[in-house]
Amino acid sequence: MSLSPPSASAKLSAPIDLPLVRRFFGRPERVAESDFLRREISRRMQEKLELVKIAPQHLLDAGCGEGADLLALQKHFPEAQVIGLDGAFAMLAVARARQNAARSAVNRLLNSINKWLPNGGNAGAGGAELACADFARLPLANDALDVIWSNLAVHWHPQPDRVFAEWRRVLRVQGLLMFSCFGPDSFREVRSAFDSIDMAPHTLPFVDMHDFGDMLVNAGFSTPVMDMENITVTYQTPQKLLQDVRAWGGNPLESRRRGLIGRAAQQKLLQAFENMRGADGKIPLTFEVVYGHAFRPVPRKTASGESIIRLDFPKKQ
Repeated sequence: MSLSPPSASAKLSAPIDLPLVRRFFGRPERVAESDFLRREISRRMQEKLELVKIAPQHLLDAGCGEGADLLALQKHFPEAQVIGLDGAFAMLAVARARQNAARSAVNRLLNSINKWLPNGGNAGAGGAELACADFARLPLANDALDVIWSNLAVHWHPQPDRVFAEWRRVLRVQGLLMFSCFGPDSFREVRSAFDSIDMAPHTLPFVDMHDFGDMLVNAGFSTPVMDMENITVTYQTPQKLLQDVRAWGGNPLESRRRGLIGRAAQQKLLQAFENMRGADGKIPLTFEVVYGHAFRPVPRKTASGESIIRLDFPKKQ
C-alpha cells in the first residue's frame, strides 16, 4: 500500500512531516535507547487488558515497531491470529528477524522433546503476520478484527481523527480498541529549555486526552474510557536527556527550525537544563501518558440510514 502523506487541505492535529517520521523510525538503532519506556507502558496496558473479558480471533498491533508487544499479545491470546503493522519497513525487518529467532529456539526445544514422544510429536511454533501501511489506510477488509492494540504510536500521525475512523472500519461490532500515546505535558522541560533561545517549535503539540475522547465518539466508538498519568524520568546530564528525546522521534514538525543552533545558544540551552536539577541533583523529563479504550458499538441504523429497533422479549418461565 502507498504511504503517501495526507493532503494539505486535511485537518491536522499538528503539521507533522509523516515521511520524516517514517525515515526516522526506519533506523531502529536510533530508536533503541528509548525502548525502556515503551516496555513499561506496554506492561501497564497489559494489566488493563487483563480486566477485559475478550477472546479475539484476529488482533492488530498498530505501530508494532520491532515486535516486542507481538510476543506478549501472542502469549496473552494464543488462539488469535496476530498482525503487526508499522509504517517503517526497517522496524518490521527487525520484528521478523526476532520472530524467526524465537521460532528457531522453540523448534530446537520441541525437537529435543519430540524425539522422546510417540511418533516424534507434531508441535511447531507460529508467528505474527507483518504489514507496512499508514494507520489511516489499512490493508484490511471491513469488520476484519476483534482487537486493535497500539502502544505509543498514534501521536506520530498528523490525523488521529482519520486513524480512529479507519480503526473503527476494520473492527467488528463489539471489537475493542486499546491504545496509549503522549499527552500535552510530555517533554515540557524540553519546550521550556528551548524557549530560552528561540520561539520555534521543538516538540510536538500533543493532543489532549479529552480531545482524543471526542475524536473516538465522532468516529463512532461507544463510551470511550480515557485516563492519564505523568511519568518522570531523570537524567545525570542534559546531553543524555536530549539524546533520548531524539530517540523518541525528535521533532518531525514541518514548521521545525532548520539547521543547527550556534555555540552561544547551545550553551544557553544546556544551562537551562542545568537550572532544572532537583534536590537529587538530576534533571527531570516528564511524560504525560494517555490511555484509551473503546468498543465498536452495535449499529443503531442500517446502511441506508433506517433506524434499528431491538426488541428483547422476556423469556418464558
